[in-house]
Amino acid sequence: MNINSDYSQRAVVQSRDLPWVDSPAQGIQRKMLERHGGEVARATSIVRYAPGSSFPSHLHELGEEILVLDGDFIDESGSYGAGAYLKNPPGSSHAPGSVGGCTLLVKLRHMDAHDTQAVRIDTGATAWLPGLVPGLSVMPLSEFGTTHTALVRWAPGTRFNPHRHYGGEEIYVLEGVFEDEFGRYPAGTWLRSPHLSAHQPFSREGCIILVKVGHLPSADHKESQ
Repeated sequence: MNINSDYSQRAVVQSRDLPWVDSPAQGIQRKMLERHGGEVARATSIVRYAPGSSFPSHLHELGEEILVLDGDFIDESGSYGAGAYLKNPPGSSHAPGSVGGCTLLVKLRHMDAHDTQAVRIDTGATAWLPGLVPGLSVMPLSEFGTTHTALVRWAPGTRFNPHRHYGGEEIYVLEGVFEDEFGRYPAGTWLRSPHLSAHQPFSREGCIILVKVGHLPSADHKESQ
């Protein structure tokens, strides 16, 4: 299966417009934002667990990142509420589930095999740091090599400098409306911009976004759509 799998192309998806697709586990559904592969795939998805649902224990050969959007998410390492960020490194395994139900943003099979750090962050209890321009706040979540993941909060009326992304950029809009010269992106929008893409982002209303940079192929990487 190939969905938005040409990393040399810009992609914009409003997740709220996508259908829920049943997973192999009963009570767990997905909205597929990008995917390259079958059930084992490099993928970015919105995942919904019904109350009491769970996945059997499984291995993440090339890692996994999770942001809990709502509800409660559990595995052997603990219980995590809305705003929790988890990074499970390559070679890790778990048996995830939910007691009351939850919704997650999940990225699979995209990490460097040498990135061995597990991360657990409660973003609701973590301080914001000043950004590079007035009105911008940043909460670093993970970094390895050229790859950086963070939450970024934009006060209303904030504008950033024009810039270019080596290794590309991926954004999920959590709250408010994010903008650049190419369009407006309300909450629920997922964007991916390729290696060496450029833009000048801003937010008139204010927003919070999850940003990942430096993780996309630096050479043309084209898959059939």
